[in-house]
Amino acid sequence: MLKDLDITPDDPAELRAVNRLLADEVKALSLKVEQLQHQLHGANRHRFGSKSEGLDQLNLDLLEDAEIVEAAEDQAKQPAPSQEGVDPKPKRKHSRKPLPDHLDREDEELSPGDECGRCGGNLRTLGEDITEELEYVPGRFKVKRIIRPRKACSCCEAIAQAPLPSRPIERGRPGPSLLAHVLVSKYADHLPLYRLSQIFAREGVDLDRSTMADWVGRSTALLEPLADAIGRMVRQGPALFADDTPVKMLAPGNKKTRTARVWTYVRDERAWSGQSPPCAWYQFTVDRKGAHPVAHLSGYKGWVHADGYSGFNGLFGDDKADEMACMAHVRRKFVDVFSSQGSAIAQQAILRIAALYAIEKEIRGMAPEDRAAIRKARAKPIFDELEEWLHAQLPNISGKSPLAKAIRYALGRMPKARPYLSNGHLELDNNTAERAVKPVAIGRKNWMFSGSEGGGKAMAIAYTLIETAKLNNVDPQGWLTWVLAQIADHKITRLDELLPWRYAAQAA
Repeated sequence: MLKDLDITPDDPAELRAVNRLLADEVKALSLKVEQLQHQLHGANRHRFGSKSEGLDQLNLDLLEDAEIVEAAEDQAKQPAPSQEGVDPKPKRKHSRKPLPDHLDREDEELSPGDECGRCGGNLRTLGEDITEELEYVPGRFKVKRIIRPRKACSCCEAIAQAPLPSRPIERGRPGPSLLAHVLVSKYADHLPLYRLSQIFAREGVDLDRSTMADWVGRSTALLEPLADAIGRMVRQGPALFADDTPVKMLAPGNKKTRTARVWTYVRDERAWSGQSPPCAWYQFTVDRKGAHPVAHLSGYKGWVHADGYSGFNGLFGDDKADEMACMAHVRRKFVDVFSSQGSAIAQQAILRIAALYAIEKEIRGMAPEDRAAIRKARAKPIFDELEEWLHAQLPNISGKSPLAKAIRYALGRMPKARPYLSNGHLELDNNTAERAVKPVAIGRKNWMFSGSEGGGKAMAIAYTLIETAKLNNVDPQGWLTWVLAQIADHKITRLDELLPWRYAAQAA
């Protein structure tokens, strides 16, 4: 290091040599500073965008989340309709604008029949009540008119009228398809509600952002039992995948944000031809404490694929779950070293790990016992040789180098990855969970942060439903429309009838 040199030698030749060294050092440091400044500038631009845009979005997201939480709480407290069919009085009042006349109308008539239910006499029409719901058919709006004729008995003068069917949001204007579209737009297409409001305005429909925030809150509260049912299914599998990702949440009492977490737990048995449909369960917490995954997976005793985060350690132990490490994270360390330094040792490690993945590609979809047999015969020798080779490389390189750190990380994780060699239910990596958190990572670039813990909970419910539908190749828009049309009257003991694969089966 230059700091160890005597930079004031008496000999002119030595002085010139020192000057050359100093010049080279200054040049290298200048290039490094320039590189870091460029990276910092790009990272800040990518993370925050322009200052004005960030502040505007922050205020909008804050309002949006607060309204979603309030609506969810109101929905949870909503009393059931009376026996006489009279809707309960709403606790919140929203001004309703007339539905535009230019929209197509679709009539659905609900008739009490032609025969009096009291005496059997003929019913005559007295008039009718018309209730309008705003529906959304992909690409266009329409107004669905529910026409309910009022009839009177010609004998006993009794009045009969078909009851108004229950709707996802009582006394509200949105139909199931519109509610589903708003949920999918916000949580699958990553559109903040103010942008969705602007899109609707171009179609001639004035829907305020606050109105849609109310719909999101009430819809997710109504759908929460279904998300809980998916969570129970995830925890019933022999193995699951776990990961988390940060999201910003507004700290209470000030305008600053804190780092919250979205956790995902995925059950996906397609790699070994399991019969259970794939499911993804999301949970939101205000911090990253290890107590959260322990609580989420309380009582689970299967295998958990994880990335080595110490917060997951509380899951593992006697009479608890077993840990399966992720070789993709091991590989990633060597890729970083090779990309920055061109290390031949790192390259060799990457190639050896690639050989393991080549075997996994061949056996995907096979039965667990067949996968285990092939891994024992072909993958185990490669795995053992890789571990032995890494041990041999470590003494020959600087202990503080990035390559040494990558090797030590690999040697620390490989014993916990070894179980996959003898268990066909396990995977070589945790990429299934990483793919599941990707929609959250994409979404936060648009909505930037969660305004509250309640808003984060609504988000987790929506992601659970939408991503589970996508895992099963089910259109989340169509499925949620189907669910919202009936869940208000559906027995909670029969929620399994509303799961996405049930929808796919009946739609086929």
